Amino acid sequence: MISTPISSSLSSSPTTTSHPPNSHSSKPPLTPRVYIPSHIYKHPAALLLELCTSVDDVRKVLPLIYKHGLYDEHLFQTKLVSLFCKFDSLSNAARVFYPIEDKVEPLYHTMLKGYAHSSGVGEAFGFLCMMLCDGVQLVVYDLLYLLKLCGSCSDIRMGREIQGMLFVNGYGLNLFALTGVMNMYAKCGAVWDAYKVFDKMPDRDVASWNAIVAGFAQNGYAKIALELVARMQEEDGLRPDWITVITSLPAIADMDCLVLGKSMHGYVLRSGFYSYVNVLTALVDMYAKCKAVRTARLIFDAMKSRTVVTWNSMIDGYVQIGLPEEAFALFQSMLDEGIEPSDVSIMEALHACADIGDIEKGVFVHKLADQFGLSSSVSVTNSLISMYSKCKRVDLAANLFDNLRNKTRVSWNAMIIGFAQNGCVNEALNYFREMRLKGVELDSFTLVSVIPALAELSILRQAKWIHGLSIRSCMDKNVYVMTALVDMYAKCGSIQTARKLFDNMGEKHVTTWNAMIDAYGTHGLGKSALEIFSKMQEGPTKPNHVTFLCVISACSHSGLVEEGRYYFEMMKDVYNLEPAMDHYGAMVDLLGRAGLLDDAWDFIQNMPIEPGISVLGAMLGACKIHKNVELGEKTAYRLFELGPDDGGYHVLLANIYSAASMWDKMSEVRSMMDKKGLRKTPGCSLVELRNELHSFHSGSTVHPQSKEIYAHLDSLIQRIKSVGYVPDTSSIHDVEADVQEQLLSSHSEKLAIAFGLLNTNHGVPIHIRKNLRVCGDCHNATKYISLVTGREIIVRDMQRFHHFKDGKCSCGDYW
Repeated sequence: MISTPISSSLSSSPTTTSHPPNSHSSKPPLTPRVYIPSHIYKHPAALLLELCTSVDDVRKVLPLIYKHGLYDEHLFQTKLVSLFCKFDSLSNAARVFYPIEDKVEPLYHTMLKGYAHSSGVGEAFGFLCMMLCDGVQLVVYDLLYLLKLCGSCSDIRMGREIQGMLFVNGYGLNLFALTGVMNMYAKCGAVWDAYKVFDKMPDRDVASWNAIVAGFAQNGYAKIALELVARMQEEDGLRPDWITVITSLPAIADMDCLVLGKSMHGYVLRSGFYSYVNVLTALVDMYAKCKAVRTARLIFDAMKSRTVVTWNSMIDGYVQIGLPEEAFALFQSMLDEGIEPSDVSIMEALHACADIGDIEKGVFVHKLADQFGLSSSVSVTNSLISMYSKCKRVDLAANLFDNLRNKTRVSWNAMIIGFAQNGCVNEALNYFREMRLKGVELDSFTLVSVIPALAELSILRQAKWIHGLSIRSCMDKNVYVMTALVDMYAKCGSIQTARKLFDNMGEKHVTTWNAMIDAYGTHGLGKSALEIFSKMQEGPTKPNHVTFLCVISACSHSGLVEEGRYYFEMMKDVYNLEPAMDHYGAMVDLLGRAGLLDDAWDFIQNMPIEPGISVLGAMLGACKIHKNVELGEKTAYRLFELGPDDGGYHVLLANIYSAASMWDKMSEVRSMMDKKGLRKTPGCSLVELRNELHSFHSGSTVHPQSKEIYAHLDSLIQRIKSVGYVPDTSSIHDVEADVQEQLLSSHSEKLAIAFGLLNTNHGVPIHIRKNLRVCGDCHNATKYISLVTGREIIVRDMQRFHHFKDGKCSCGDYW
């Protein structure tokens, strides 16, 4: 082992990056460029340096350089500095550079490149100042390195200073330099400043045009970017090169302009760019984002070589059009071919797992992320949080979030929406409050994440608070925030406010129309829902699958059978939208609620796909409403073959038997439930009072006011009996009549209503949120309670709203 001060220091690399540029006190005269004998280039040590792929490789060659007395050769000094900078070891590069007494200019340029690549703007600029102090003549590349760094760090102030230095050093008209300035401005988001530079250029080449096209495309000005491509050919007579193509294709994808994309594809074929992997990857990405996934896959399959970016683009295409199974299968193929996944690959695979709802596949991808060292990426962790949340493991998502050191706003948003999606409303709101306390600035995604959580609570006061926060945050013009607010007000029972916001919106997305149609539907205002749909058809916004689901459901809630049939056919015949399982379920619900059970059954028999749980569940619910034992049995046992996890379907069948006094059959169903370990979801009703939510379960006595509530309820039952209320005890047997009535009177919504009446002033509406469908007896009782008390009672159950007032319900007893 050769022992020298420099080799020793390199092998024991301390953590300091360099000694500071401003501490360079001695300024020896620069050594002029020296003639280097050709044998130096051919020396084995020089050849070995060319083969180095890591810092460790360079260290292995160092003893050979010392042994042959080559360390003082400028070639080796510059090469060592260059390699250490290339391998992100600026500290080792500095240990070679600073002790050299007779530095040549190329050494400075190489070291500056290293600073620009591996340090911050301030440190790199400091080294540049030291170069000037040492009398180094700047070359254009020196300043371009710093411009690139300023663009990467979005440091526009320093970028402007470097631009000034370009002019001072005589590069003000240099095409290469001005292109670098444009790139810097574009990366800093100041694309119009970039255009000012472009507009004043005396001459422009293809690279200059590519830079400005890329700047507009990357900053969301897709149309302007494509107009510039046309101007490039018209004004300067320049033909787009392959870089122009890969710059333009993302802009075409952003505009969703498939016709233009195909035209660009033709240009690629005519210009001979079809062998360029980057061009083909850009074409795959463009077709995938324009939802022409089959064409994207044809190009993908025909490619002789693919990069990980190519695979990512194809996987993302499948994810975006709702084919997560195909996306995950392609991800698996990528792994099978030995392609190492990038962080984007992992995120796309997690997106697919989330959409499938497959926790096992999600855990597999999580382990892959750990294996390839990608779990430390905040973006990957955010995707993991979303995946676990969508796979109903919000506990694992919360654990990842709590252990994440550098939480971003995206992390908070993912966690808040994860809680909201899993029904953990209070947790979602608590994290939102914590986010604000920590000073994390909210954005439109934050609001769109937390507003649905508040919507689930159905508390109008809270709705007004978040609306006010949206206005104060200057997001009351954002179409997605406003759409969420429309949906929230509707779910809080304030349909008039929802409509007012809807009417005042300038821009309306398809989700905005869907929200308003669904709002009217759930409030039993089917005709108003259809009026909104007609207005939507008159405008440029095209209805989608969700639109028709909302329309058919609105018809179902209001008994508009013929209208529902008409729109179901329109969906296929006019808009070429193939019905999904939910649409078939909505049609069965429409027919079944109206008592057309035979029609509903025939509809199921003629479905082009096998009926799922939602379809058969709707049929069973209709059989329960209309007390049809025969069809109820057929439906139930076909439904049970699908293995539903919810015991509520067994309870429906048991209630059908109970209504028909078929007690033995009912007992059999109950025994079946016990064997399968199925339980009915317990009824729960919520009511808000003075910033506190009060929950009630059937027969519960844990509330501090239980004695007063039950006493008041007993008095209330006597009052409504006196004006015509008769308890419906048909679903209860094997107990005395007085016990039957007692069981009915302790239903959760009755307890919640009694609590509301006890604790609010006369004239104040009572808002109840129930997790199940309102039962017939409670519906009837609530009508009478609204009559004798003169109070408006608004009940939101799992399917719709019931507005009780003066002894009537908004649903017209059709629910």
